[in-house]
Amino acid sequence: MKYSDELFKALPVVLGTLLLPSPGWAALEHMFLYFPAAELVMTPDARGLEFEDVVFAASDGTQLHGWYLPGEKGQPLVLFCHGNAGNISHRVDNLRLLRALGFAVFIFDYRGYGQSKGKASEEGTYSDMRGALNWLEEKGWSTQQMIYFGRSLGAGVALQLALEQPPAGLILESPFTSVEAMGKEHYPLLWRLAGWALNARYDNLAKIAQISVPLLIFHGAQDKIVPFRMAKELFTQAPSPKQFYSIPQAGHNDTYDVGGADYWQQWRQFVLSLSWPPVQGHP
Repeated sequence: MKYSDELFKALPVVLGTLLLPSPGWAALEHMFLYFPAAELVMTPDARGLEFEDVVFAASDGTQLHGWYLPGEKGQPLVLFCHGNAGNISHRVDNLRLLRALGFAVFIFDYRGYGQSKGKASEEGTYSDMRGALNWLEEKGWSTQQMIYFGRSLGAGVALQLALEQPPAGLILESPFTSVEAMGKEHYPLLWRLAGWALNARYDNLAKIAQISVPLLIFHGAQDKIVPFRMAKELFTQAPSPKQFYSIPQAGHNDTYDVGGADYWQQWRQFVLSLSWPPVQGHP
């Protein structure tokens, strides 16, 4: 099942919101940026996948939910940071294809999504991924045995944590340069009026030059949500080693479907180019 990861798709903001106290301003983020769904529409076993249902704590103690899918012995783990809409259950087909490559996968819901408690915020999503890393480390994984995969909004989450706890490699799919740039792109007048009231920034363009790990960026050339040029800006600013893979006919939400076998071949080649400590196998 597909689920839209569109950034900033929301009803027009009522200007009266600006007259509310600051908590009202913070609510603007949930009109423009975060679109969680509570109901899990399926679990990995619907696609014949073995998985562990996981409840864990974010680094600030918020209770979160995720799925751990064991991989083949000797293969790295993909830590999957999903987009801004739905929940982990809308990514089951994507999980199936990642597992077909042999990787272990851990996917989790940000606070306020699916069965995770709390309410989403930029710092909250970073705390959520820190908690995911803590859980994986307790299970025996090191960050150097992981590939961080961030899609759309998740690209900003994965990028931040790649600076804090570098993985073996970083894959960003449909990434944007910043919340500010997206606001100006889709709602220029509204951004001038209310953009200052959003706490979330996800300033990926300011951060990406600081990464110290191999990078692969995927982007659909027909993406109407996150302009293709944003991915190219990020790629230009990123240090080497880096790779960019354009999917000519893909939009924002259909990259791996439209990309097909060539898309997954890029995954394989990128992972083969990496080095990581021996993976002894994890339950």
